[in-house]
Amino acid sequence: MTRQTPGSAYLYAAARTPFGRWGSALAEVRPDDLAAAALTGVLAKAPDLDPARIGDVVWGNANGAGEDNRNVGRMAVLLAGLPTSVPATTVNRLCGSSLDAAMIASRTVESGDADVVVAGGVESMTRAPWVLPKPSRAFPAGNVTAVSTTLGWRLVNERMPAEWTVSLGEANEMLAERFSISRERQDEFAARSHHLAHAAWEAGFYDDLVVPVPGIDLTRDEGIRPGSTAQKLAGLSPSFRSVAEGGTITAANASPLSDGAAAVLIAGEGVDVGLAPVARIAGRGAHALDPQDFGFAPVEAADQALARAGITWSDVGAVELNEAFAVQSLACVDAWRIDPEIVNTQGGAIAIGHPLGASGARILATLAHRLRESGERWGVAAICIGVGQALAVVLENAGRSS
Repeated sequence: MTRQTPGSAYLYAAARTPFGRWGSALAEVRPDDLAAAALTGVLAKAPDLDPARIGDVVWGNANGAGEDNRNVGRMAVLLAGLPTSVPATTVNRLCGSSLDAAMIASRTVESGDADVVVAGGVESMTRAPWVLPKPSRAFPAGNVTAVSTTLGWRLVNERMPAEWTVSLGEANEMLAERFSISRERQDEFAARSHHLAHAAWEAGFYDDLVVPVPGIDLTRDEGIRPGSTAQKLAGLSPSFRSVAEGGTITAANASPLSDGAAAVLIAGEGVDVGLAPVARIAGRGAHALDPQDFGFAPVEAADQALARAGITWSDVGAVELNEAFAVQSLACVDAWRIDPEIVNTQGGAIAIGHPLGASGARILATLAHRLRESGERWGVAAICIGVGQALAVVLENAGRSS
């Protein structure tokens, strides 16, 4: 294969599975099989591409403790029937894993180390196993406790300051206090997510992005509730603090535990994959701060990505911000001082779901699709990450790049 001259990286195609609710439609599907479905789905969009030309597969996964099998990216390559010569790696940046994978893929293409890279991610939060700490000596006399790996801290190092290891929900209650973001605003934001996601499905927006999981009768994201209203959501009890303690976060204004996988095809400009490019990866950003403030980290990550793309917020016409919690989404949008109507116009994770390792690729693919449909030139995809991090990517519509 002729090596391409290093240059820009482009997103050419994307595919994801429907996202399933915890313990529901996708509960019987292993994460490596979900990953293979997304990988097969994105390559089906480029039928003229010889899979042997794929220089690498970079896959995101936040767990890795069970059927994810440590390197679920390689497992997906094998299960999808790709040539065994196609290499793969798995990266873990928790909720940002698959956006990290896409960023790594874009750098790989830009450097000329590969012409074609597939990136993506997977999570089965349903099938995340319990783990037991391994004793340093055989046959301990006391009891041991199985720890769930579904979400959040586990087997915490006692040297970690207590304020860093609060629950994700408590961290965001602290954010609500810090920025005076009311329960009412959070419920309104959550209801909007459901309405927009339902409308997007009804309008056919996701028809070209979502591929079926073999053997599973699920054609749409399972968690969308089109009848949601702020008034209905107001009746739910807070999940992390009581009403008396000022609790504002509920099961309805936070993203649900979910299962799913997503993938994107990234290649250099002029690389013949049988498709026209959709969007150019124009800027990338990563930011970290105190672990308990993770929900606010996308603010600086996105600002970094914009600076590296050479544009400002005034140029941006579309934003995909992963809705881990309504409160953190609102805090970020407020800080950016952008029109909230350009954010998550096709619904967000509160409605669609948040399978940790897959969400970054989902928002990137949705953003590229939005730019293609709307004709807007610039867009931002951003995601907060537990333990105080965030990532962001700026895309430029390939049809508007000149």
